[in-house]
Amino acid sequence: MVFLVCGGAGYIGSHMAKTLVRRGHDVVIFDNLSTGKLEHALWGELHIGDICNSEDLDTLFHKYHFDCVMHFAANSIVGESVLEPELYYHNNVAGTLNLLECMHRFGVNKFIFSSSAAIFGNPETEFICETHVKKPVNPYGRTKLMIEEMLQDFSRAYQINAVSLRYFNAAGADPDAETGEDHAPETHLIPNIIKSVVDEHCEALQLFGNDYDTIDGTCVRDYVHVMDLCAAHLKAFEFLPEHNGAFAFNLGNGEGFSVLQVIKAVEEVTGKSALYQICGRRDGDPARLVADSTFAREALAWSPEYEDISAMIQTAWKWHSKKSHNG
Repeated sequence: MVFLVCGGAGYIGSHMAKTLVRRGHDVVIFDNLSTGKLEHALWGELHIGDICNSEDLDTLFHKYHFDCVMHFAANSIVGESVLEPELYYHNNVAGTLNLLECMHRFGVNKFIFSSSAAIFGNPETEFICETHVKKPVNPYGRTKLMIEEMLQDFSRAYQINAVSLRYFNAAGADPDAETGEDHAPETHLIPNIIKSVVDEHCEALQLFGNDYDTIDGTCVRDYVHVMDLCAAHLKAFEFLPEHNGAFAFNLGNGEGFSVLQVIKAVEEVTGKSALYQICGRRDGDPARLVADSTFAREALAWSPEYEDISAMIQTAWKWHSKKSHNG
């Protein structure tokens, strides 16, 4: 099989490309390198281009016949989306429309989309299932929801079969430490905690609120290992030939971990103390965001291999240690 991995030089995309190559598939990576990095585009043939440029896509689709397109090429920083919504609607929505139009022109009908729990907004239930009300509270979440709705329309009109995988909090790294989470600036909790324990010049990590109605007063989030996300993409590809339409699945481990629990787990894995300070709450932060992944477990026969937060952190620590050692 030949897979197009859009955003394959980024965090999740690079792990997906490696997973596909290890399974014996051919991979074409398409990335504009705005956030992805050359050193992570190790698995597959790299083509530098932009999903917002139809000519770049046409050139690519003329050269290859793709069996499936996997789309990870999105801007994904919530705060930035509030400050620069034009960027997010242009790249995420218009760029995805370009990609779908190209698929339609060239007769490619399998599409797996990297969606997000941000489509739900503030939770109304303890565990969030697929039918939970969708009221995104920021432009990033709204772009992801718009794309999911676009997929419904393209499926009905053009028979493009699609699966949207709604990640909660991606975490961890390649167990072989060949690729990992390498954002600049880094906005995710676990790599920022790791940075705080290894960089003696690092400013204290800000912990936003310790007065929530949770086990220790800090926010609770659901973390899912990046390799488990890759496994879900493979399951989604196996699902598509027997299912016509556009489908969506929530992906999480079904357990929540508080910020303080994650900090403690990083300290235990690394043997170092994290430097952090308590700040006031951040606007719009729900106390608890935890997935109900029952549908994915049943329909895709998917279940996460990494359920323990310490096991996830160990892979991230291995990657960051190797990266620091190599300079």
